[in-house]
Amino acid sequence: MTQSATPPIPNRQAIPNRQAGFDRLRQLAERPDGRRITPLFAAEPDRAARFTAFFDDLSLDFSKSAIDDTALETLFALAETADLTGFRQRLFAGQPVNQTEHRAAMHMALRAPADAGLKAVMASGDQVRTEDAAAMAAAERDKMRRFVEAVHSGAQKGATGKTFTDVLTIGIGGSDLGPKVATEALTIGRFDQKMNAHFLSNVDGSAFLETTRGLDPARTLVLVASKTFTTLETAMNAAAARAWIVAALGDKAVASHFAALSTNLKAVAAFGIKPDRVFAFQDWVGGRYSLWSPVGLVIPLAAGWDKFQQMLDGAWAMDCHFRDTPLRQNLPVLLGLVGIWNTNALGCATQCILAYDDRLRRLPAHLQQLEMESNGKHVMLPDAAGVSRPTPWDTCPVLFGEPGTNAQHSFMQLVHQGTRTVPVDFILAANADHDRPDAHRALAANAFAQAEALMRGRSEAEIRAEMATHGASPAEIDAIAPHRVAVGERPSNTIMFNRLDPFSVGRLIALYEHKVAVQGCLWGIDSFDQWGVELGKQLASGILPELTPHAERKDHPDAAKGGHDSSTTALIQRFLTLRGDA
Repeated sequence: MTQSATPPIPNRQAIPNRQAGFDRLRQLAERPDGRRITPLFAAEPDRAARFTAFFDDLSLDFSKSAIDDTALETLFALAETADLTGFRQRLFAGQPVNQTEHRAAMHMALRAPADAGLKAVMASGDQVRTEDAAAMAAAERDKMRRFVEAVHSGAQKGATGKTFTDVLTIGIGGSDLGPKVATEALTIGRFDQKMNAHFLSNVDGSAFLETTRGLDPARTLVLVASKTFTTLETAMNAAAARAWIVAALGDKAVASHFAALSTNLKAVAAFGIKPDRVFAFQDWVGGRYSLWSPVGLVIPLAAGWDKFQQMLDGAWAMDCHFRDTPLRQNLPVLLGLVGIWNTNALGCATQCILAYDDRLRRLPAHLQQLEMESNGKHVMLPDAAGVSRPTPWDTCPVLFGEPGTNAQHSFMQLVHQGTRTVPVDFILAANADHDRPDAHRALAANAFAQAEALMRGRSEAEIRAEMATHGASPAEIDAIAPHRVAVGERPSNTIMFNRLDPFSVGRLIALYEHKVAVQGCLWGIDSFDQWGVELGKQLASGILPELTPHAERKDHPDAAKGGHDSSTTALIQRFLTLRGDA
């Protein structure tokens, strides 16, 4: 495995604590030219050779960032102060790095070999137990494989004896976004997929109608992905799918057409799903890290088991790279440090993801959840005295993105000429899997050009000279030239690999998973809990009875609960009035 990155630099300045490290980063950014990139290339034309890291065919070029040797050393010093090496060891040792929920974060075990030795330490009160996470995951994976092979062979059929041609996955959040991006990456544009995959997440009834339009219930297998089997949106959509199957095939068909990705065996049984069609995963698997688990069952059903296993192998390869590679050659570490620089030194509040492959069109949405649910935190982990304090520095930026080249004709106007700096990750495969090499060359040319244009920009002097060459009048030049200026000096990373195959898909997603962990460690937050999603759920469960039609309210004692602010109360009343239910 080839690996390279910037060499060690002597005489690193020690950083006594995180605050000093973040202060130092801001001071470096405020130096003359501290935010500029082009002077770095002028001083070192082959800068890319030192600021590119490799892991086999995968490369990370972060040379188009305003990071010089001093800034990079400060970032590594901050990583040392935050004990990134110790955190990495605790993570892979299965320690409860998810401190607020007293859980390990052992999603790496989901793609590890059974004998990898990955353990998960589970703490409950005074009780501590250790599970062989890799062995447990492998056992459930074997059960998944047998089920997938039975469906593909026709041993598992629908209630009428027809083979399954379509699989509908019902879930939301991590039970939807990760499986969707992986399934699309492994099936779009390929002619060897095993089943047609469909996804239903939004509780909007229109989404159900559109998703099931044209589907044959007799040939549709439905997967319900919910650890607790009580998530509101998933429960309502699952009930709708059950009614859809029952209306077409009868109540007894439920057992043949449904499988559950859950740990709530009682609720699953009440729904009508047989125990041998229930696939479980453990508390050490967070939702946004669960595509590798039974939650991702749709992936092998659609793409085939071999491709699913290759994707797991790619993720495990990145796990081993992150675990074993020194920090200076470590791709997740370097990608995370560049993000720290952009967020905490340059003050960038956003991050753009541009995958130049239409099969990765849902990758930005998955990374939105992965990063913003993980690191969208404002409170640090408890200190030595057990006190959790507000973070005195910014944490996760807002992520957004679209496939290239589509984005170039929408929001890239702002990225090039807007008043705020937006760092960009460009993601590209060197080789395509189709017979249009000219199209792929055009795709690559646009990716490279966008990154270069963001860095170089175009000055008013250049524009004036160009307009004059084309015969524009002085008055026209005065009026138009300022509007064509692109200031440049805007940072980007370019992530490139050989081709988008299952192995590279797994490796790419795992790269970002570990980048999130790196940044959470440096920010001193818990990247693995998600308490911020709870309040809205709780309030929604209280408001839902208040939206009950007036004629049915006698059966709903909580329908007149109230107690809201005047705006929410007025909105509820307006909603009921428009529906004729007030």
